[in-house]
Amino acid sequence: MPETTDSILSRRSIRTFKEDNIRTEDINTILEAGRWAPSGLNNQPWKFIVIRNRETIEDISACTHYCTVVKGAPLLIAVFLDHDTMYNHTKDVQAIGASIQNMLLCCHDIGLGAVWLGEILNQKDKVNLILSCPESLELMAVIAIGHPAVNSATSSRKEIQDICYDDKFGKEWRL
Repeated sequence: MPETTDSILSRRSIRTFKEDNIRTEDINTILEAGRWAPSGLNNQPWKFIVIRNRETIEDISACTHYCTVVKGAPLLIAVFLDHDTMYNHTKDVQAIGASIQNMLLCCHDIGLGAVWLGEILNQKDKVNLILSCPESLELMAVIAIGHPAVNSATSSRKEIQDICYDDKFGKEWRL
């Protein structure tokens, strides 16, 4: 199986982390993976804020039901859509999703665990205040990252024939 496909199929959301700090070189590698995501017109509509300060992490943890996950992570990366560089909201949000996926796969490949936190968007104005963000930045997600405390995460997916159709909707896909 190709290496990329193997990474896609074996990556899992990790929600519990060891206390170990993340090396700056690893953070830079993760950010590089994020910035190389595809984007329409190559506008690269993302901005990232790297959060390692414990007080800031505590403050952000109060903005989500998943506060335990956030508090337990030695590193957060807040991912934003930069309205000053966007040209099409839908395409740019899709590009942000690709950027986040690149970072998640990168974390997995370098032996770190990560989880994409979306529920925190319910409190995006509070997060923006905590991080002193300009109004032009729209929070898209926070990624919690750390050395996995447990490596036994499992997952399942719907069968291909339950989500894929041949040529037109309703025409069953045959494997």
